[in-house]
Amino acid sequence: MLPQILMVAALASVTMVLLVLALSGPSATRIQARRVAGLRDRHRTEEVVQAQIKGIATARDSKMDVAFGRILPNREQLAKRLAMTGRDWTVGQYGLVTAILLVVTMAVLWLKGLPLVLLLMLSLLIGAGLPHFVVGRLIARRVNKFTVRFPDAIDLLVRGLRSGLPISETMGVVGAEVVGPVGEEFRAIADKMKIGRSMDVALQETADRLGTPEFQFFVITIAIQRETGGNLAETLANLADVLRKRAQMKLKIRAMSSESKASAYIVGSLPFVVFGLIWFINDKYMQNFFVDERLIAVGVGGMVWMGIGGFIMAKMVSFEI
Repeated sequence: MLPQILMVAALASVTMVLLVLALSGPSATRIQARRVAGLRDRHRTEEVVQAQIKGIATARDSKMDVAFGRILPNREQLAKRLAMTGRDWTVGQYGLVTAILLVVTMAVLWLKGLPLVLLLMLSLLIGAGLPHFVVGRLIARRVNKFTVRFPDAIDLLVRGLRSGLPISETMGVVGAEVVGPVGEEFRAIADKMKIGRSMDVALQETADRLGTPEFQFFVITIAIQRETGGNLAETLANLADVLRKRAQMKLKIRAMSSESKASAYIVGSLPFVVFGLIWFINDKYMQNFFVDERLIAVGVGGMVWMGIGGFIMAKMVSFEI
């Protein structure tokens, strides 16, 4: 009798344990610990990938890059500007060109017999200003090309999403099909995701490098959709329409302000043109501006007032959309 009772009690205990395990469900503490561990592993993976990329970039730097990186101010910002041009230019190459222009300009102006103050001003203007101006123009040209073709790329993304492709694959398709800066940037995003970067990180890095509000709108749209859900294809289609209207508004503003800009360029450049013409006619007469203290004071005052006027005119013709 006793063995039968013990057997029934054991079977009842096992049944109760099975019922408790079946009805209790997974442990919330264990799930939370598992999620935290997953986030830590993901964060560590991101840190490892970033460290590897930074190490590869540092290893590729030549001795010239390291040398000029110590001399030139804000090396990271300069490297970012050079990357925005879409060219394979390095900090060392930029510094070498700047040094060559500076030395050659100083030598030529010294042989011409120019005063020391004018020699230093023109040498710094040409040696340091000309490379900076060229890089800025290349960046502006590339960003403009990107902005013009970006709505078409978003339309291609919308078509891919509506056909059933995931967003990661559609970005690769855009990188392969679209030519120019848009295709280059989307190919870079796809390559970053292939080596382990998350989509949000890859998109934000591209947005930081480009610095255009249009691409930042795109990144914010995708981030919000990933958090809240919804029809991403419809949202991106609306974004493409907004970007096209934004570009049309920019063109209208440029056309309306073109007369004021032309007047500012003419008025601002006229004193320098007259100064150069008189210099070629009678250079000894104009050299007094760098010798006589009164003329130096007048020249500095004129430059300051011209700078203030140019700043005011630039603010009058610039509009935020």
